[in-house]
Amino acid sequence: MGRGKRGLLAAAVTVVCAVTVLAVPGTAFASVPAGPADPSPAPSASATPEPTAPPAPVPDAELEKVRARLDGLYHDAAVATDAYNAAEEKTRKQSVQLARLEKRTDAARQKLAELKDQAGAAARAQYRDSGMPPMARFLLSDNPEHFADGAGTLLNGARATKKLITETDRVERELKRDTDDAAARWKKLERDRKDRAAAQKTIQARIKDAEKLESRLEKKEKERLAELERQAARKAQTAWLDTGVLKKTADAATATATSAGARAVAFATAQLGKPYVWGAEGPDSFDCSGLTSQAWADAGTPIPRTSQEQWKQLPRVDVTEMRPGDLVIYFADATHVGMYVGDGKIIHAPRPGRTVTITGAGTMPILGVVRPDA
Repeated sequence: MGRGKRGLLAAAVTVVCAVTVLAVPGTAFASVPAGPADPSPAPSASATPEPTAPPAPVPDAELEKVRARLDGLYHDAAVATDAYNAAEEKTRKQSVQLARLEKRTDAARQKLAELKDQAGAAARAQYRDSGMPPMARFLLSDNPEHFADGAGTLLNGARATKKLITETDRVERELKRDTDDAAARWKKLERDRKDRAAAQKTIQARIKDAEKLESRLEKKEKERLAELERQAARKAQTAWLDTGVLKKTADAATATATSAGARAVAFATAQLGKPYVWGAEGPDSFDCSGLTSQAWADAGTPIPRTSQEQWKQLPRVDVTEMRPGDLVIYFADATHVGMYVGDGKIIHAPRPGRTVTITGAGTMPILGVVRPDA
């Protein structure tokens, strides 16, 4: 075979082999580089990726900002909780007063109906007497005996008629007054319900924001945040005790609890570990003023429902004279309250996510002290 033919054959074999290989299913191909082959092996697709460095811990300064933000959100929730509790208390009182008014108006309507029946009976009696009024019959009488009888009857009839008219007018006035009062109270009740609903929305929004903020923290960050809170509380309590307030309290003649105060403290102590729930008054959960108001109610001394009203209405005592059972009011707007139990400590329901606990009385800014049984 000549050199030219051999070259054509080789080329043909090469093409056939290529076609045969392409026809085999499942065969993969890589493009052939134009330059020399790379002697290093291709990386495996299942190779383990390089480990990433753990995120840097959040600095304490940033966690302090988070703590301040959480304190602000929970304080806003406490303000709204007091507003909710106040509206709830007003609603309760308005409902009781409306129930009493309803009974009074029902009785007045019944009385008015009876008076009208009496007036109708008198009119019918007059009709039966030929429509002649008693005065006319009296003047036309020629019989002296009838004259005396008629005079007494006329006088008694006039008195009865006057009394009937006077009583009817009185009952009608009372009915109108009570009806107008009830209408005004229904309007106020509706306003209180709207205030309560608005406060409820604010509470839920602030708590949701706080929970969302806390959920962004890693476990170690939450633990560190809790430790920073404890450190801040210890620092505040130490600064408060360093003023000598506890020694002054111990030296005061009123440092011993009264029997009612002791009962209130015993009630509050029995609630330790129960969860904080805004608007709750027990028996399974409490908010701050729900705990104190129920404790004193159990001791036989009803007090206002909210911490703000407790501050406004209850007698105040100096912090150096406080005794177990007294209420310590916190923050400038009186939005938190705890019960003093002695030894510089209070029992309180702190905030959502926490339980009734004992803590230092000086861990929060004290507004003042009130005494329910003063």
